[in-house]
Amino acid sequence: MRTLFHNAQFWSAGKDIFDGVLIENETIIAVGAKALESQFDESIDLHGAFVTPAFLDGHAHPIFGGREAAGPKINGVNSLDEILAKVDSFARINPDQPWIIGGAYEAAIIEGGDFDAQWLDSVVSDRPVVLHAVDHHTIWVNSKALELASITTATQDPTGGTIARRANGAPKGTLREPNAMALVLNLAPADSIESDVQAISRACSAYLDSGVSAAIDSWVEKDMAQAYLAAAKSGELTIAMNLSFLASPGQWREKIQEFNELRQEFAALPHPDLVKANSIKFLADGALSAGTAALMEPYLDNPASSGIKIWGEDELLDALAAFDMLKFQIHIHAIGDAAVKQGLDAIEAMMRINPRWDRRPVIVHAQLICDEDLPRFKHLGVIANIQPLWCYMDPMNKALILPRIGAQRNDLQYRLRSLIDHGAMIAFGSDWPVTSEIPLRAIAVPVNRLAPGIKDADGWNRAEAITLQESLTFYTKTAAYQMFREHERGSLEVGKKADFIVLEKNLFDIDPSEVSTVAIKALYQNGVRTR
Repeated sequence: MRTLFHNAQFWSAGKDIFDGVLIENETIIAVGAKALESQFDESIDLHGAFVTPAFLDGHAHPIFGGREAAGPKINGVNSLDEILAKVDSFARINPDQPWIIGGAYEAAIIEGGDFDAQWLDSVVSDRPVVLHAVDHHTIWVNSKALELASITTATQDPTGGTIARRANGAPKGTLREPNAMALVLNLAPADSIESDVQAISRACSAYLDSGVSAAIDSWVEKDMAQAYLAAAKSGELTIAMNLSFLASPGQWREKIQEFNELRQEFAALPHPDLVKANSIKFLADGALSAGTAALMEPYLDNPASSGIKIWGEDELLDALAAFDMLKFQIHIHAIGDAAVKQGLDAIEAMMRINPRWDRRPVIVHAQLICDEDLPRFKHLGVIANIQPLWCYMDPMNKALILPRIGAQRNDLQYRLRSLIDHGAMIAFGSDWPVTSEIPLRAIAVPVNRLAPGIKDADGWNRAEAITLQESLTFYTKTAAYQMFREHERGSLEVGKKADFIVLEKNLFDIDPSEVSTVAIKALYQNGVRTR
């Protein structure tokens, strides 16, 4: 069965706009004039629409996004009273739910970002409440949660984590970084494979609505992997997925065999390209908003601290070398300039130790980069995965990050143009549910360095702005390369899967501020309309 799609403006990275895509079964077999001149069985007129390859999300947490959708939805809520009202409403509607877990609140609405357990107590005091902040490095809990976790004045901050405190040393209700958050989260009812399959289903639906046909889950533990296996077998996994298994200091050695066996299970699926379980996630530091990103110079609001390095240099190198030897892709979360340098140093040392192969290491976020480290991305072949929706002066940046690091360092965040000028490869990811999973909401932000929908204003640090062509490329072609899917996705070329989105407007004919409002008229997966 041959189907010709025509009367459209097709865009694909590195090509001029063209008309005509011919597919046979699931695959593109001709484009442009050759497609229009070929024989076909069915013709679909796209009525002049603008068409791009379907998006690929190079860094996200889909299960977390799907889980959050089952709790109180406080994303985008801009006042404490509104958050409390939503938690109160959810608690009343769900009286039998033993724990209330939701997100994600905007920490910047409270000066310093330290939220008080007593505020949550005012609406729910009979059972624990846990709310994730938008950075997902912080949780806000009520007093019942602190009580169950036995967190008191005497509780010391765990290694790599902090407990916000009152003047008398008592816990206030805000916990930062995984080791501190785990004091509470480890007591919460475990997510079942069945509930996580539902979360995966919700995440896939949200992605398809957004024009995304492939993504990477960048924080996968064993039970989550089992949920992905179940979803793949049941048909609930409706987009292609890459998995990045979480490796932690002190525990990674015992995980090597487990991760290897899981990779083999996914490779044995009837459709092995549906899931690629070939990546290992390393958390090198925390977040600037929480004061836990690892910096070369101290924080202004806490001169005794330069943040947290979660891994020691020697252990990080040992772990990278071990997983790289097994041909797992390295995926390092590094936000502060010290963490980025540590990641690059470890990758460089790993490459000296291990045999050469097509490894495509990734440093994700890379918010702050020292000048001397900019050319190292190209030299080492490290892909910088950046979150485009963060490339403006958002409330968290203005209220929490700027006061902590000062204007000079703040303006050195998200150096996209500098990375490009130094030859680095960039791919985009959403970091959903930290921020929106919708690429069209994010794509123009690094172009004008303004919030979605904002026009005729001065963009933040315009010297680091990029073009719309580059932005689209980073969410399609280079994201596919990062995910080892460049032979199947990311561009409209012969031999690729016929995954594309039909838009109501040509993105190059409108002001960048309007891109976030453009509607998706249709999504095609493997040549079949699914949205």
